[in-house]
Amino acid sequence: MAAPSASLILKRLRQRFGINAPKLAIKTHLAWHWRALAIVVALSVSLGLAAWMYDAGRRIAGFQSDESVREIESLRSQVMALDVELTKLRSLVSSGESSLQIERATQKQLSQQVKTLEAENATLKEDVAFFEGLMPASGAGNEVGVRIDHLKVQSDGVTGEYRYRMLVVNNAGRQSREFKGELQLLVKVFQAGKDAMILYPSRTESNPQRFRIEIKNFHRLEGVFTVPSGALVKSVEARLMQDGTIRARQTVIL
Repeated sequence: MAAPSASLILKRLRQRFGINAPKLAIKTHLAWHWRALAIVVALSVSLGLAAWMYDAGRRIAGFQSDESVREIESLRSQVMALDVELTKLRSLVSSGESSLQIERATQKQLSQQVKTLEAENATLKEDVAFFEGLMPASGAGNEVGVRIDHLKVQSDGVTGEYRYRMLVVNNAGRQSREFKGELQLLVKVFQAGKDAMILYPSRTESNPQRFRIEIKNFHRLEGVFTVPSGALVKSVEARLMQDGTIRARQTVIL
């Protein structure tokens, strides 16, 4: 009986302390208050990390309330400053436009004055030429009769319409006889590839009286004639006719 009991005890010892024995876990004993403190620290760190991540997320997303308010106030201030600047610029633009309009009006008025002065200057020159024409030339001081001076022909701004001006002087001598006659205009034109002559007044003239002239000493003649459409005026000869005879003539080349 002793042998079986010894083998049974040996077998149990092998199972407990041998290779097939169960693993032994060694744990350090820690007091409960240290465990509680560790848990509190871990929770505090977790909460702090969570709060930092939340705040960082708000900053990244732009949801930080204080900074958003400051940014909005800054933007409002910039908008107000820009509004003030825009108002000033609009005022300057309005003033500039007003000044520009005044300048344009002044420039237009000055241009009109210049044109008026040029017209007056031209008139004065014509008057000077007119009175110079009244003085007999040195080579024809004793010439008695009628003559044409300062014949001018120019386009009147209307297609085919021309205006003529001339000074007619009657040197009738001591007798002071009045000249009565007719003005004729012989106009040379280029039309349809060839030259042509047009006589005014024509036989179909509706108002031939406008070509009748009566001159005692001097007279300034002015009028308008019309050429056919497409005709180019090359020269104009003015004639003073009396009883079918040419008493004076002058030609101008255009």
